[in-house]
Amino acid sequence: MERMKLNILGLSEVRWKGAGKITSGGHEIIYSGGTESEKGVGIIVDQTVTKAIKVYWALSDRVLLVKIAGKPVDLNIIQVYAPTANSNDEDLDKFYDELDTAKTQCKSQDPLIIMGDFNAKVGTEKVDDIVGKHGLGIRNEPGEKLIEWCQTNNIIVRNTWFQQPPRRKWTWKSPGDEIRNQIDYMMISKRYRNALLLAKTYPSAIVTVTMSQW
Repeated sequence: MERMKLNILGLSEVRWKGAGKITSGGHEIIYSGGTESEKGVGIIVDQTVTKAIKVYWALSDRVLLVKIAGKPVDLNIIQVYAPTANSNDEDLDKFYDELDTAKTQCKSQDPLIIMGDFNAKVGTEKVDDIVGKHGLGIRNEPGEKLIEWCQTNNIIVRNTWFQQPPRRKWTWKSPGDEIRNQIDYMMISKRYRNALLLAKTYPSAIVTVTMSQW
């Protein structure tokens, strides 16, 4: 985080059991997992942000909400890890139900950022003021589902609105680097769209990490 100058870092597929928060190296790690060492989400914050955290809700091993105190409004951050594209409809519906529950905990006047691995491709076709033309790849069914949810909830897929080279768009690559996709998104409530000034990926930020639970 220091190298990339990050105050807040979202994590998907943490694979920690249970839920809670720990302090390590001056950072606070808030995590939300299940009964097995799979799935899981987390948010790491530095010391400046730690002091401003009001509350967090560990809704499931796929959805975590953190509320950060601010003036004149608070900042809400939801970190997600959606089911994969080959999951059944029940799993995907459950995920969006949990996302709905998290969103209801946020005041409409407060900015809301939703970020993480949606395992969905929204593609390059513009959709109203929800999805821009600067995405990557071809839209799939999970991408359609994500767009529908965003339209219903006035959420913008913000990283599709910034013109960037492909290497600044892809968020996943297959073993052997044969395929690269954009399946992770930085989204924000529509009324605060101009507060998110830039969203792009940094391939140099890729690290190999083995995360052991304390």
